[in-house]
Amino acid sequence: MTITNLSFTAIDYLALVVFYFGWLGYAKFARRAANQGIPSLMSVMVQYREDWWRGTIRRDLKIVDTNIILTLSNGATFFASTTILILGALLALLGATDRAIDILADLPFAVKNDTLSWDCKIVLLLAIFIYAFFKFTWSLRQHFFCSTMVGAAPDTDIDEDAHEEFVQRGSRMATTASNTFNDGLRAYYFGLSVLPWFLNPWLFILATVTVIGILYHREFKSDALKAMTGEN
Repeated sequence: MTITNLSFTAIDYLALVVFYFGWLGYAKFARRAANQGIPSLMSVMVQYREDWWRGTIRRDLKIVDTNIILTLSNGATFFASTTILILGALLALLGATDRAIDILADLPFAVKNDTLSWDCKIVLLLAIFIYAFFKFTWSLRQHFFCSTMVGAAPDTDIDEDAHEEFVQRGSRMATTASNTFNDGLRAYYFGLSVLPWFLNPWLFILATVTVIGILYHREFKSDALKAMTGEN
């Protein structure tokens, strides 16, 4: 089979364009908004992390801090392990293409998939979740770095400038780890939006737009954000 055997239509290619630029565009928008201080979960958590690292210096026993990092790293570990299982399931689907196509063909709104087109969709999902796996494992390592930095926290009797420098470095490391974890989690959301493509490319476009809307609402308009900023 060659690429010319693909049964993709113009709508399929449009859906891919919407998906790619929707994911990339939203990720850049969210990062830029946080850097500009626009109220969002990302920007608010930056301040909370700075307060956390200031408290780290004041505490003689760092049990609270190590427990926080352990909880955060457990989340990354869970998703990394789950991603491995998803990748295994997707690889298994590549070996059952004909049967899966026949099952989906009887569903409402389903368009006909040929073998090569089906495999291309599975490969896209594989790429997304491989990306997510690397993000989660890198986030896990970054949380380990945070743990080491907690152990290297300066004494309380040194000057305030040294304290503040440590706070900025520590909170920056924690924010980097969190942003990397968010990148992996965002891959899950957009990976789920690919699933309707197996039925219909229009559903793929709708799912992509819906995911972007959900992410925007949770990041900029959610009750969680209002609770952290004290808004009613």
